[in-house]
Amino acid sequence: MKDLLLKIHQLAEKYTDYTAVNLSELVKITSLSTKEKAVAEKLQHQMLEAGFDEARIDGLGNVIGRIGNGSKTLVFDGHIDTVDVGNIANWSSEPFSGEISNGFVHGRGTVDQKGGPAAFVTAGRILKELAFDRDLTIYFTGTVIEEDCDGLCWKYLIEEEKIKPDFVVITEPTNLNIYRGHRGRMEIEVTFRGLSSHGSAPERGKNAIYMASFFCLEVEDLNERLKRDDFLGKGSVTVTEFVSGSPSLCAVADYAKVHLDRRLTWGETKESAVNEIRGILHGMDAEVVVLHYEETAWTGIRYGMEKYYPTWKIEEHEPLLVKAQAAFTALFGKTPVTDKWTFSTNGVTINGFYKIPCIGFGPGNEVLAHAPDEKVPVGDLVAASAFYAALAYYISE
Repeated sequence: MKDLLLKIHQLAEKYTDYTAVNLSELVKITSLSTKEKAVAEKLQHQMLEAGFDEARIDGLGNVIGRIGNGSKTLVFDGHIDTVDVGNIANWSSEPFSGEISNGFVHGRGTVDQKGGPAAFVTAGRILKELAFDRDLTIYFTGTVIEEDCDGLCWKYLIEEEKIKPDFVVITEPTNLNIYRGHRGRMEIEVTFRGLSSHGSAPERGKNAIYMASFFCLEVEDLNERLKRDDFLGKGSVTVTEFVSGSPSLCAVADYAKVHLDRRLTWGETKESAVNEIRGILHGMDAEVVVLHYEETAWTGIRYGMEKYYPTWKIEEHEPLLVKAQAAFTALFGKTPVTDKWTFSTNGVTINGFYKIPCIGFGPGNEVLAHAPDEKVPVGDLVAASAFYAALAYYISE
């Protein structure tokens, strides 16, 4: 194995420019959620050019590359949609330049999350060059709509494409650490029903804004009392939108709506979170709803799911994690840091719903995700491509 790992290292270094240029090409293509067609076709082309056994696009628009045809299945997953650029004045360079300079690839999506797919394309090329022939099927998925609804793409892959792997590596940014979970999340809407009256006689009405405002203060207090997990940290809840309505600006508001972002730590569920919200309404005339996402993909298919994304983590003795740690140590000569994401990933469906063992390993630092002047070190791309190739051998032992 030592000689094989040395060869993997050498090939990853050899393809440094190849990996960086592939990423640059992906970054130059704007690809907001549901609008990923051009970048999906580019990634498919890169997979075929790298010598993959197969590369196709499914009904939702996910790119599915394959190497091998073994009895066990490993997937490297990376989403190819990005958020928008925000205030362009906060960027010091063009967000979609894909510029390669000073040891970085620059632009929106370099960290979140096209760097992972660029690295796994190189890993696939390395495996083909090494004539990988183990009893393992390796899929490389460039997934869509993750930024709008994390895990929706994997709901489609599992339920419609019938791809239910034995192991998954999520290539979201981890700063080249190995991650084994993150908090879940859900989006909750609370609607308050008031009674309008003329603004000159507010006592005749029932002001929905006052009800919702009192509720918001209760939410702030609830946030301080939520559960904590030693590994994943504390659950949280915050108000992210407040909307009200009335017959006129001279009338008492008969309607108010509050949107909540709820982050779920270990042991918290959809049911427990909803019950907590109902518990602080104190008899107010209000409705609590967990929201639903449904949109039309770039392929024309309309698809959706409830906006509940379960908490997940794998245990420290999980074989996938143990093998990943061993591969990292053998490849890089040091012990990996094992940690968790702050944000949410496709793991909410992969492990949260379907209990498929998964870990995270990706180039770039998550603090730059969704931030201006996003950039990823070229060295991270090289290391990630080497690790993905090495892990395929460790998993198939």
